[in-house]
Amino acid sequence: MDQQPREAKEATPPPPVIDPRESYARINREVAGIPLGRPSLGWFLAALLGLLLTGLLAVTITWLLWRGVGIWGVMIPVAWGFAITNFVWWIGIGHAGTFISAFLLLMHQDWRTSINRFAEAMTLFAVSCAGLFPLLHMGRPWLFYFLLPYPDTMGLWPQWRSPLVWDVFAVSTYLLVSLLFWYAGLVPDLATMRDRAKSKLAKILYGVFALGWRGSARHWQRQELAYVLLAGLATPLVISVHSVVGLDFAAAIVPGWHSAFFPPYFVAGAIFSGFAMVLTLAIPLRSIYGLEGLITQRHLSNMAKMMLVTGLIVDYSYAMEIFMSWYSDDKFEWATTVYRMFGNYAFVFWIIILCNICMPQFFWFERVRTSPLALFVVALFCQLGMWLERYMIVITSLAHDFMPSAWRTFHGTFWDWTMLIGTIGFFGLAFILFVRVLPSISMSEARELIHRVHKGLGEPPGSGG
Repeated sequence: MDQQPREAKEATPPPPVIDPRESYARINREVAGIPLGRPSLGWFLAALLGLLLTGLLAVTITWLLWRGVGIWGVMIPVAWGFAITNFVWWIGIGHAGTFISAFLLLMHQDWRTSINRFAEAMTLFAVSCAGLFPLLHMGRPWLFYFLLPYPDTMGLWPQWRSPLVWDVFAVSTYLLVSLLFWYAGLVPDLATMRDRAKSKLAKILYGVFALGWRGSARHWQRQELAYVLLAGLATPLVISVHSVVGLDFAAAIVPGWHSAFFPPYFVAGAIFSGFAMVLTLAIPLRSIYGLEGLITQRHLSNMAKMMLVTGLIVDYSYAMEIFMSWYSDDKFEWATTVYRMFGNYAFVFWIIILCNICMPQFFWFERVRTSPLALFVVALFCQLGMWLERYMIVITSLAHDFMPSAWRTFHGTFWDWTMLIGTIGFFGLAFILFVRVLPSISMSEARELIHRVHKGLGEPPGSGG
């Protein structure tokens, strides 16, 4: 009985022998060649589009500062409109970068190697977009320093019970730690860029930010120690920061917000939408620059599996939210739930069901997980669904609270939409410039993985599992 499997096993060809030096040179050539090479016409067109949308954002902010937040659709009782919706959406997108880099690093997941660098950059750009909205929503953003506990003679201290203060400290801490973590992993690659650059100016700039890196054993020891310590510091932030954002709503008594499971529900939703954005960026990046050998089907499939897991948690949260609204026998909670499903915003609720519950179920099928086009389309639907989910949470609870006399229907204005579209353009422009200036894949970690494979200590980047 055992003879046939043994013969089949013996007939299996051995895995190809990997030449580390050839692989190192190929990684350096493919990754460093993107910023050091000449930009294509498509890159210029994409950068121009991003620049135009960023200009639209600048015009919107200028008009907002001139006329005030009245140009938005906010009113009483819907005092939180697109601004807070966009804030929660962008800060959620920024969570996948830290999760991929920090948490998966501590879990010794080698498949993170080819996607962690641009995912970390995505985090920085998304958090920068998110930070705009609470400040502009204040109405007087030039007085933002009132939120900080600076010493002054008038004793004007922050209101620590205000969610706005929580967001300032959570987002600023998250941005700082994410920036340090991203830069700590980037230093060895900056030295590689310095050594490969042809222009004297490029050599100087890359050399300054490489901090005198020479690849000595002491340099590697200190860099790896700092990288792991920052990963250990950043990992709790993935949970704590979006838990704070969830508490912005859960701490209120507004129907539809006052829920104990909002913090874990928001964390799962953040990782879900963040992985959707990573897929949205990774698929065009690997296709345009021919990086299929580094960003393999395995990476895309694993990200789809992560979206499936976190999506199921989000689906469970939807079900529990409806069940607890009914089981609590709170007439205000149940009225808000019914209003979301069958009221003025019913189309939003059912689109969310389609995008966040139905569409991720395609990830159960291997054909979908191995099809870049299908992954790209599903990821776009999931991002739309997560933005609409935040819109539903913010808007419907305020528009339909305790007193029927105060009920009103919110409509986003032209300037609400230009603010959202402008931040998307700014995010896209920042990512396009990042790809042209810095290595979008960690060359040092990819070389280390190849070395471990050669020594028999790890799996090749393209292996399954």
